Amino acid sequence: MKVIVYAISKNESAFVDRWMDSMSESDGVYVLDTGSDDDTVEKLRSRGAHTEIGMVSPWRFDEARNRSLALVPDDADICVCTDLDEKFRPGWRAALERAWLPDTDRATYEYAWSMTDGKPGTVFLYEKIHTRRGYKWTHPVHEVLERTDGRTENRVRAYGVFLEHHPDPNKSRAQYLPLLELSVAENPEDDRNMHYLGREYMFRGRWDDCIRTLRRHLAMPNAVWKDERAASMRFIAHSLYMKGDAAGARDEYLRAIAEAPHLREPYVDLAEMLYSLGEWDGVLYFTACALKIAARPETYICEEKAWGSLPHDLRSIAYFETGRPQAALKEAERALSLSPKDKRIAGNVELLRAAAERDVAKNT
Repeated sequence: MKVIVYAISKNESAFVDRWMDSMSESDGVYVLDTGSDDDTVEKLRSRGAHTEIGMVSPWRFDEARNRSLALVPDDADICVCTDLDEKFRPGWRAALERAWLPDTDRATYEYAWSMTDGKPGTVFLYEKIHTRRGYKWTHPVHEVLERTDGRTENRVRAYGVFLEHHPDPNKSRAQYLPLLELSVAENPEDDRNMHYLGREYMFRGRWDDCIRTLRRHLAMPNAVWKDERAASMRFIAHSLYMKGDAAGARDEYLRAIAEAPHLREPYVDLAEMLYSLGEWDGVLYFTACALKIAARPETYICEEKAWGSLPHDLRSIAYFETGRPQAALKEAERALSLSPKDKRIAGNVELLRAAAERDVAKNT
């Protein structure tokens, strides 16, 4: 099979070599550069990437991706869309070919949205590998692939294909909000982008806009995915709490738990709020509920903090505050095993070890 990688770029010079090394398992790389003023284009071309320059104005991610897809040769069997701040783990080409069947249209595979100390944080299934014909990108931001012929697509799970995202923390997110507002204006019945817009308002501290938008999302008849509905409820709760309405926030967190009891995130979010309020028994109860959930769903809703050291860290502090230093020490040690470089947790372990020893001495 002929496997072609395609991408868009702008001022990605720092990532070119790592990306091209990762994409070298393909049969060709095609890039649309949308206006770099560094040496991205020169680096890409020197590494063998077919690179063309094309401005997209007004800027939209779907337009840029469609123009980059148009660069791909017609005889490509499989198109692989990535960004330059991403890289595949070695062996991805062979794993993809093992999974691909004669009637396959698209492949799903694991994607690490965040990497911490070389380890994946938030991991979910991605779906940007597809056939050459029958697809187009839609939506100005958070763009998705859609069939152009209306036919039901055949998907395969490509086990062994793992894409890592290594984002540049200095890259601006300024364009996301106006593009999301445009996306919702263009497709007011699209529940996913309504959710994304409300979440973006939360990120920017626009609490009333967040609450209003996400209540709109929850009222949409096509907003039926429980994981995403629960996330909207969590974001409403956080906004209410930031506005000083702790009681209203508690109610929303409990709604989120009832909506998606299989997710850790609502329990952990509520435990964090109760921690800030000094309600230690509640912290212990809801973190215990979270930790009973052992299977991590493969969706973007799952957040790194709920599956890392945080639940144990919260439990450690709650046990200490309720006079149980030995239980607090055990939880702090569990937290440290999950975040071995966290100096605060390491310090807590030392303090709690001494407190636990005093507690044993006092009771013997």
